[in-house]
Amino acid sequence: MRAVILGGTGAIGGATAQRLSKKGWRVDITGRDRSAMPDELTVTGVRFHAIDRANAEAIGRLVGGGVDLLVDALAYRASDVEELLPVMRAAGSIVIVSSRAVYVDATGRHINGDEPPDFGAPLSESNPTLAPAAAGVDPFSRAGYAPSKVAVERIALGSGLPVTVIRPSKVHGRWARNARTRTFVERMLRGDASIGLADRGETTDHLTAAGNAAALIDFVARVPGRRVLNCADPDVLTAREIVEAIAKLLNWRGQIDLLEPGRRGGEHPWYAKNPIVLDTAAAVELGYKPEGEGRALLDNEVSWIAKQTERSL
Repeated sequence: MRAVILGGTGAIGGATAQRLSKKGWRVDITGRDRSAMPDELTVTGVRFHAIDRANAEAIGRLVGGGVDLLVDALAYRASDVEELLPVMRAAGSIVIVSSRAVYVDATGRHINGDEPPDFGAPLSESNPTLAPAAAGVDPFSRAGYAPSKVAVERIALGSGLPVTVIRPSKVHGRWARNARTRTFVERMLRGDASIGLADRGETTDHLTAAGNAAALIDFVARVPGRRVLNCADPDVLTAREIVEAIAKLLNWRGQIDLLEPGRRGGEHPWYAKNPIVLDTAAAVELGYKPEGEGRALLDNEVSWIAKQTERSL
């Protein structure tokens, strides 16, 4: 079995490459900077190729006569997919990494909008999404990111190819470029006596462990199909539970100060005015089994950051 992963040095791409390689797959990953290639992936036999995502011709040469799995973690514009369609036709199963940011609530509010959405219940894949972005919209802007992901989804699913679009929530894991636990790990290792949490840490914004995303990608590689699947941890943690889990992993004995709503201070990256939870029943009903609960898998990111922090202390 052979896999090509576009964007294989980040959290989801790296976790997928590592998982497949350990299972005996031949795995090739792409990236722009060879220095970003984790040693752990090299050790397992994963091969790095310095190829820009925009270079469809070079990606085609890498795929060659065909692959069992093509994972695209770097599709941000509809044109990204359109230009890659000839290469995608040589893959037995295709996975496009999208985002839960595409969803809108009953009044059209969305996660990156000015007004927080109120979904009211766990989000299923049938929940409405934003309209797709028009050509020329900046996918790396706050307003343009989600509509651009919708456009990517539409082109990929409309191709008729065996494309599985996965919609993760807030991703955590080793090699995460936006490691949300970093501030808390650093403060705990520094020995801070207390850490404040706004809104008493009771807010809920569903997490996705990179390991669970990798398990889902591994699963759909073996059951190709055209579908959209939410991807999130089986347990739904509050901000307080996340920080408590970090404290336990680091054996931190300080105090978590639960600040009353409206008080300043204690800002954290898991704040959501209204709960945001993904319904993952569709993936489970297909036969997917997550690697584990998010609470336990937080250690992949926490220990990785801890090693970096301890070297600088």
